[in-house]
Amino acid sequence: MAQRKRRTLPLTCVLLLVLICILAAGVFWLVESIPAMAQEAFGPPSPLLGRVQRIQYSAQLLLARNDLLNPVNAISSVSQRFTITPGESVNSVGLRLEQTGLVNNAAAFRLYLIYSGLDTNLQAGDYDLSPAWNTLELAQKLQDSTPLEITFVILPGWRAEEIAASLQTSGLSIQPDEFLAAVHNPPADILTAFGIQAGSLEGFLFPGEYRLLRTTDLNGLLRVFAIEFNAHLTAELRSGFEQHGLDLQQAVILASIVQREAMVAEESPMIASAFYNRLAAGMKLDSDPTVQYALGFNQDQTTWWTNPLSLADLETVSAYNTYQNAGLPPGPISNPGLAALQAVAFPADSPYYYFRARCDGSGMHNFAVTFQEHLQNSCP
Repeated sequence: MAQRKRRTLPLTCVLLLVLICILAAGVFWLVESIPAMAQEAFGPPSPLLGRVQRIQYSAQLLLARNDLLNPVNAISSVSQRFTITPGESVNSVGLRLEQTGLVNNAAAFRLYLIYSGLDTNLQAGDYDLSPAWNTLELAQKLQDSTPLEITFVILPGWRAEEIAASLQTSGLSIQPDEFLAAVHNPPADILTAFGIQAGSLEGFLFPGEYRLLRTTDLNGLLRVFAIEFNAHLTAELRSGFEQHGLDLQQAVILASIVQREAMVAEESPMIASAFYNRLAAGMKLDSDPTVQYALGFNQDQTTWWTNPLSLADLETVSAYNTYQNAGLPPGPISNPGLAALQAVAFPADSPYYYFRARCDGSGMHNFAVTFQEHLQNSCP
């Protein structure tokens, strides 16, 4: 029998097959290595991405590596305020970040957010961002809109306990009881910062709106209050107190009473005048707010300022009760604002000794020279 000839592939076919195998191996290597390299440089991809998407975004991120990993200005120490509005798109945020010099490439910023899954977690709010951060660092910052600063408000006429209560919702990590302990028994350096030698800080916690870092501690908070108080305590005010025979402590005590009595700030000089007239005549101040301060917190009314006062309340035994004790109480009963301090420094020139709230609910007062006139001003 004739033997069949064995067929062999042409050399070119063999080479072609080898080349195809090499290319296939290269493609496989690329498919496996590109996501691994991207994950090493940019962190893990979002689990929501499919296999093809992971490869696609990984390759694009590697091409934009320099824009993503290098900050716009590595040596900058100046932060910029940046605001994301509710519902703003990732594209809009990225473009504005590039325009303001916070990222190198808006498109690369968007790619990274989608790759990492952070695109759905951008929080509307205000941020302080630094051009010294690279895109990855900046993207992480945009996931938390908790402001670095908070606004803390002290209303005129608040007592220390009311200020302490507001700390609980302020964003500061200062406990109310620790605050009160420091106010009523301040360390020597804090007393020096306020310019007083001894006693409580009640009365010296200047009312107003304070912008504070969330990291502000108790000592820092008190020092901020001291700076604000001293900034308003001008030489002119001090001179006014001295002209009326009051030292700083006494002036703040009287201002704290005027603050609680004056529902309308414009009446403060007249109310201060009536109190000065009583002191000069050796009369008791007979001020309701001093009794309210002595009574403390009213559980039934859930307030520190019991209203109305009963006859029994007016007999409360306390050094702060000016119905029972002549002269000024031993300390301030509230934290007065600038209008009350100015009224004590520059009171009206009046003959009045008495004042009573008008019956129209306006918060204004009727003033009287004699007790008989004062009684006539009572509401029907």
